[in-house]
Amino acid sequence: MINIRTRLTYQFVFLVTGILLLFSLGVYLFSKLYLEKRFYKRLQDRAITTTTLLFDLQQTDSTVLRLIDAADKEPLLNENISVYNDQTKEILFSTNPANVQFHQQFVAQLDSTAQTLYLRKNEYQVVAIHLTSGKSTNWVIVSGVDQTGQDALNDLQKILIIMMLAAILLLGISGWLFADRALAPMSSIVQQVNTIFPANVTRRVEHPNRSDEIGVLVTTFNQLLDRIEQALHTQKMFIANVSHELKNPLTKINSQIDVALIQKRNPEAYEQTLRSLQEDTRALSQLTNTLLELANTSLQAETMPFEPVRMDELLWETKKQLQAWHDDYTIQLTFTDFPDEEDDLITQGNRAALKVLLMNLIENACKFSPSRTAAVDFKTRRGTIVLSVFNEGIPIPPADLPYIFQPFFRGNATAQSSKGHGVGLAVVAQVTQLHRGDIAVQSTPQGTTFTLTLPSLAAF
Repeated sequence: MINIRTRLTYQFVFLVTGILLLFSLGVYLFSKLYLEKRFYKRLQDRAITTTTLLFDLQQTDSTVLRLIDAADKEPLLNENISVYNDQTKEILFSTNPANVQFHQQFVAQLDSTAQTLYLRKNEYQVVAIHLTSGKSTNWVIVSGVDQTGQDALNDLQKILIIMMLAAILLLGISGWLFADRALAPMSSIVQQVNTIFPANVTRRVEHPNRSDEIGVLVTTFNQLLDRIEQALHTQKMFIANVSHELKNPLTKINSQIDVALIQKRNPEAYEQTLRSLQEDTRALSQLTNTLLELANTSLQAETMPFEPVRMDELLWETKKQLQAWHDDYTIQLTFTDFPDEEDDLITQGNRAALKVLLMNLIENACKFSPSRTAAVDFKTRRGTIVLSVFNEGIPIPPADLPYIFQPFFRGNATAQSSKGHGVGLAVVAQVTQLHRGDIAVQSTPQGTTFTLTLPSLAAF
């Protein structure tokens, strides 16, 4: 496969060679045109001289013509001058009587309406001048071969060919050096990138000129490295937190089993141990299910099936399921400005993922509320569905707000007030992003409000 350097060299050579070819062709054609016009002018001058000798001076002796030829610094090759009479249809005079037939073949092309005609036959150039004297109409026909001009064109052609070959050679060398210089920053970038590994992912690619195209590429690549570094950091944190969260209940379960097996106990002690094991197992199962939901949301984002989902019905369904699982939860639903059009209530999404989102939002609100109460306000606005979930729990500190949607993050206030793993809101953020929505949080001393915004079918 041809590399970029070679392709740039080829393109440079082909482009400049094409321009030089057009330029050389133009020089050759214009030179040829100039030489032809100049020779026609010489033929025309000779025709005028002949006209003067034959008609004005009444000299028809060819000796006079030879004297004029001797005085000419550049005699014409194969020159032939003839005088043709339109009335008699005969050649009245010719400097080469043995070759009168050559000029006779041009008689058919003579146009009586024209004053001067320029003709060509093989290498011969011919000029015919129409003369009218009284009732007599004659044509002075002069022909010759421009050998000097042809030799000049041949020399010019050789010079242009040699110059073109030399230019192509120089273009190939200069194009190769030019491409090497142009791609030198790319080679430097490749070398720098090859030195970046997960162990030193904090390194960035350097480029002296950040305003050119390569500089923009370097900036974009560094932004990609920023995201990779953040992803690696999140992955490390995720693995560390998962290991910690899984290790605690497993260690606790194992310890309780070891203690129970040290000696025989009464049924009440075993029952107490089993209840404690059941509680730890439920916590472990809840953590595992939440992690699976988070992983499925990340991995199945491209293949997750979407369908029209009516959000008010899904909200009622979520409320019934949460209250069936938790008898002490109170969920208050308020429908503000309920729309007339059904499309305003429907969003395009995955029903199961949206249900997990609603359950996590509402369950968190109830769990962190002293009265175990969540107030949910449902409304539509400008092609969007807006759900606000409010609880009167302990306010979230402003320093914790930017991190609450990160996996396993738990502020000091929430960690002390309720059990949990800090994964639920991460699932909420991923599902919201998957559905092209927005999730915002506002926390005041009066309580905390999570505002979910999703696009409705009315927006499409």
